[in-house]
Formats: sequence, structure tokens, C-alpha cells
Amino acid sequence: MLLTALVNANPDGIINVHCLESVLITLTLMKACVWFQFLVLGLSVAKKNYRPIAIARAVSDSVTAYAPTTNVQCPDLSTTSLIRSFSPQNQTLHPEEKAYVSTRENTTILQAWQDWLGDGSALGYNLSNFTTPFPRVGLTIPGGGLRAAQYGSSSLLVLDARNTSSKEAGTGGLLQVASYIAGLSGGSWVTGSLLFNNFPTLDDLVFGNGKDLDGWLLDIPFVAPDGDNLFSDKNQDFFGSILWSVISKANQGVDTSLTDVWSRMISYHFLNQTSRSNFFTNDTGHGAGQLWSEIPLIPAYQNHLTPFPIVVADSRPSNSNSTAILGLDSVVYEITPMELASYDPFLSSGMNLSFAGTHLNSGRSLNGSACVVGFDQAGFIMGSSASLFNQIFDFGTSTLSQFSSSDSTGLLYLLSRQLREVRTRANDVANWPNPFQGQSAGSFQDTDATWLNLIDGSSNQENTPYGPLLVNSRDLDVIVALEGSADDPVNNWPNGTSLIFSNQRQINFLQKSHKKMPPIPSTPDDFIATGVNARPTFFGCDPSSSDDYPLIIYLPNAPPLTGDDPVTNTATFQLTYTQHHTRLFFNQVFLNLASGFTPNSNAPDPNWGKCLQCAAFDRARSKALPSISRSSFCATCFKQYCYDPNNPSSKSELPNRKLAFVDPDPQGLGNFIANNKLKLIGGFIGLIVLIGLIAFGIVLYKKHYIKKKAIEYQRLQHSSDLIFEDFSENPHVDSYKLEPYNG
Repeated sequence: MLLTALVNANPDGIINVHCLESVLITLTLMKACVWFQFLVLGLSVAKKNYRPIAIARAVSDSVTAYAPTTNVQCPDLSTTSLIRSFSPQNQTLHPEEKAYVSTRENTTILQAWQDWLGDGSALGYNLSNFTTPFPRVGLTIPGGGLRAAQYGSSSLLVLDARNTSSKEAGTGGLLQVASYIAGLSGGSWVTGSLLFNNFPTLDDLVFGNGKDLDGWLLDIPFVAPDGDNLFSDKNQDFFGSILWSVISKANQGVDTSLTDVWSRMISYHFLNQTSRSNFFTNDTGHGAGQLWSEIPLIPAYQNHLTPFPIVVADSRPSNSNSTAILGLDSVVYEITPMELASYDPFLSSGMNLSFAGTHLNSGRSLNGSACVVGFDQAGFIMGSSASLFNQIFDFGTSTLSQFSSSDSTGLLYLLSRQLREVRTRANDVANWPNPFQGQSAGSFQDTDATWLNLIDGSSNQENTPYGPLLVNSRDLDVIVALEGSADDPVNNWPNGTSLIFSNQRQINFLQKSHKKMPPIPSTPDDFIATGVNARPTFFGCDPSSSDDYPLIIYLPNAPPLTGDDPVTNTATFQLTYTQHHTRLFFNQVFLNLASGFTPNSNAPDPNWGKCLQCAAFDRARSKALPSISRSSFCATCFKQYCYDPNNPSSKSELPNRKLAFVDPDPQGLGNFIANNKLKLIGGFIGLIVLIGLIAFGIVLYKKHYIKKKAIEYQRLQHSSDLIFEDFSENPHVDSYKLEPYNG
């Protein structure tokens, strides 16, 4: 409008340059002011987003569905308790968890074992009349951001019978026989994404299927999806929607934090309402309103097709502001579709997840008969498990270490905008109203607290969630550890740290409540020296009659078997991956995990798939009455893959493995020149040749042009001579006129 007015005021259509600059500056400042007001007010973003949400839409179509509902009538607490308590010696599972696992094992899992093993003859067994229960199997997916999420999902692809290549390799089927799947931090993103997308194949989940799944969209940055310019229109639309969600929760009287912002970002990528085309709009809720307690309503769950899901989070004592690593005595929580619970002896209680967000004291609502529902947002559950800010948030300098500068700046920018509108009790943790106040007064660290401070599940250095699968009452026989941790600070490979700390925690604090670990190397250096951190390994192959530990199938993220450059050992805080990199990531993990290893070679093991079947089945063989002797084929497999503390293997058996990460998508001019040197030289030479040819052509053309003009001039001169000769012979012919030459 200002420009139109200026043009109308200048009929000649001339606008002074300095005047135009002033107008543009004014417009820029006006726009910045609009955006500032837009963010501070929070709610105005939806109105300013150019795509207003229809009020008549379902709640789940609005980003404000992230807000819980307060002052809901509680169940009759005189007949129903929201808290389920037990003792370490007399553990009980939630009845719905127990029923789900039992039904699944007797239906889909039983059939899956038969599909995977057949009659057992390939392994040297006769299973045609096998009546002993098959082993109870659990899967773990570790923390580590998008690296862990990609490692977990690509590993599951190798174990998925729905994938033809996995089935042919013999590895496809282990996912189908699993009773439990436990995720932590980045691993919780895989767990939640699988469930809330109705348990699709892993390829479709991550890359999309061109129909109802758009994939994880990892090429769109988490924090600033439209690039580093935080004030671009699209980034501001995205930030506004995020803040609108979080502020709507705060306006219900529930404390929020940076974890809520983080949780909403996670939802855009891992839940099921966001596509590439609607990413910057408010056309959907982008996962808002999807509740963890409603997983039992998902068709795949109702049909018992999925392992029972568990997500793990640690807790910082409510009276502590520590940013250090947690001690192993801090309470570890697990979140299932039924409850928020801890099987640690310190607490041994669970809270009905549907009413999480309700402040309870001794099992009674602090707000009379009023409860809270809708607090258990799927994104917030995954965000709580990945709430890593307490260890990297420097309040003194207002920085987030380890993130890239743009990601850190974006997150802090959002936090500052959030704090302008609502205050929070703790900015660097996931704030959960404490339902366990007054419980286990002699041992529970937060028995007097009104809030729980939940943080990243790896904060006590247990980066792989073994704990839930060691719970006595779950009675697992086999744990499949998809180990994608980045323990090595130089090259980001696992070195057994998580397994070691889980073992220490069990020995020191969980002997009454959890199964013990099988024998493992005692230090990270031992893990590396024996090579078990870099190839598939079985721990606990031959327990004594008095031992009751599970067999652990350890499948670590490892340098490529073939000696190729590795692309899977990326940094935990890398928050963007090109589709090209993710595809290479998947291919490399698939090749490694579908190949096993052959000692002192870079060749795959042709028997690896069957060896994996031997390990998964072995506890059923040993528990059978009478017991079944291990077949000679499986005994050979165990000799190759089992960890023997009395005769350990050596990393020298894994030759030609490259450890240093090689970026398949190098960024920056220096990397571009370094990686395209020969192409650039060739292109430069080609350009010189092209310029030479053009110059040569111009010279030839000019010579031809000059020669042509000379001939035309001679013809013209000859014609003129004839005309003047004719005029001189007929001086009275005045009607004759010379026309100018228009050649």
C-alpha cells in the first residue's frame, strides 16, 4: 500500500531511490514487529497463519489438542485406585499387560515361531511335535537421537519377516516372535512411531509409501525446518504452532518446559499427521491429541501384531538442580499404555496412565475429586524419554552445548518466547505431576515432592533399556539388544558401556526385583579388545542350573563388514539427514546385520540367519522336559558367536574395518572441492577448450563476413557504374530516380 501511494503521488512513475529504501526498511521493521507481537501473544499465530483452523474440526485436528483437560471427575477412589503397588519380592504386572502378552504368545507369536523355524530340521532339531513354550523375547532400542532411531529402525527391518530379503537371509522373523519392545530416547521415537502408524514395514515407516505414509522427513531440520533464518515466514509459522500447543497446555495450569517444545518437534516427524505438503500449516494437529494410553485402540495392537511397548525415562530428584550424570540409585520409570511405573525396589508402584497429570497424595487427588486426562501425549512421552537438556543447558551463558549453533539458537529462541507468555518451574526437565507423593516413604526419593523431574533415559549411563526386560515378573528368556550407542567419543561406536552400567545397577540395587545379567566383559576396553562391540555376539549361552539370566543377542552398530567407509556412526546431536544418507544408512546396517561375520575375513557368514535362530530358540531347548541336546549345527554357531569369558575372542578376528565416519553428503565449498577435484579439473579444461572453439568460430565467421561484404561491394559498384552510364546517355530522362541501397 505504501508503494502504491508513492507511485500515485509521482505521476511520472519515478520514485526516489532513497525514498524506496526507507519504505523497504519501514516494511521490514513493521514485519518484524508483527512477528514479535505474533509470538508473544502465542495464540495469534493460528489466526495469522493464513490457513485458519475451522472451529468445527475434531480436537485431534488442532495443535491445541496438546493441552490436557483438567477438573475431570476422578473415578470413585473408594472402590478404584489410580495407584498399583507391589513389593520387589511379590511383583505383579498390570493385568492388561499380562493379558496382552499371554494372548499374543498363544496366537500370533506361536504361529510366527513356526513360520520362522519351520520343523527345525535346518537347525538340527525335530520340532514337529514340540510342545514346550517357546522363549519369551524382548527387543531393546537405545538412545542417541536420530542416529539411534535410524539404527533401531534399520535393524528391525533386518529382523522383520515382512521383508523379503530379511526372510531369505533367515533373520526375518525375530521381530514377529518378540513379546516386548523397549525404547529409550531416540529408541522411544522408533517405538512410538511404529505403534502410532499402525505397525507398518520399516521401509514404509521411514521413507514413506507414496500413499498414507510420508515417512520421517529427516531431511527437514527438527528445529528450523525452513533453514537457519529463524525469521523466515515458514519458520515463524512452525514456531508459532509449536508455541501455541505449549501455551495451550500451560493455560490449563500445567507447568511446561523446553521438553514440551522438543516433544512437539518430535511429533512432526514420528507421529502420523504430518506430511511434506502440510508441514508448515495448521491443517492437522501434527500429533497433538494422540495419547499413549490409547495405544490399545490401534488396530495392529488390537490384533496382537505388535510387541508390547515400553518407554524408559530417568528421574532427577526433585530437590536437585544437578546437571551431572545421575547415580545408579535414582529411580528409573517406564511408561506403558497402561501406566507410569517403576519396578525399582525404591518405589515398586504404578500410576494409571490415563490420569497421569493428576497430583496425588497417598493415592488421593490434591484437588478434591478432580483429575487430569490427556496429559499422556504421545509426543510428550517420547520427549520425556529424550529430555536431555539438564546436562547440556548452561543457564549462565544461555547456551545448549553439543547442538549445532543454529539448532541451539532456535531452541533457546523458542524458550525465550515461551517464557514471555508462561512461567515454568523447571526449564530443563519434563515436568510431571507426582502421583506417588506419600508412597514408599522410607526409600522413594520423591515421596515428599509434588512434581517429578523426568529426564533422558540414558542419564544414568544406561543408554540401552535393559532394565524393563530384566524385571522378574516379565520373565524374559532372550533380550535382543539393538545397540546403537555412541560411547566412543572419537568415532561414535558402542563399547559396552550401557551393558556394563546395567549390570552394575542390577548387582548394587536391583537384586530383589530384576534378573541378573549374564557374564560380560568387565570394562569398555575389554569389549573393544575382544571385538564383541563390533560384531554380533551372544552373551549367556551356557548358564548353570542355578543361574536364571536371559541370553542376550547383542547386535551392535559396527564398521562395515566389507571394509567400506562407515556412514552410520553419526553424532547424537545431528538433527538433519538427507534422504540419500538415510538410505545409505539403512543399506549399510542391513548388510552388516544380515551377514553376521566370518572370523579373520571380510566375507559374510552364510549360516548367520540360522545361527540367529539357534540363539533365539536355545532357552526353550534347555527348559524342555526332558531337555533337548543342543544340535551339532547350533553348537558350531555358538562356538563362533558366544562370548566365552574363559576363552575370549580378539578384535584381530575383524580385519580391515574402517572406524572413521565418512560423510556421504559433505557440505561446504572446501569439502565440495576436495571431493570433486578431478571433476572440477576436467570441467575447467573442458571450459577452456569450449572458449577456444568459440573464439576460433568467431574468427572464421568474421573472415567469411568480410569476404562476403567485399563481393557485395564489387557488385554494387558495378551496378552504379551502369546506372550513371545510362543517365549520361539519356540526360532528359528525369523520371528516373536512384533509390538508396538497403542491403
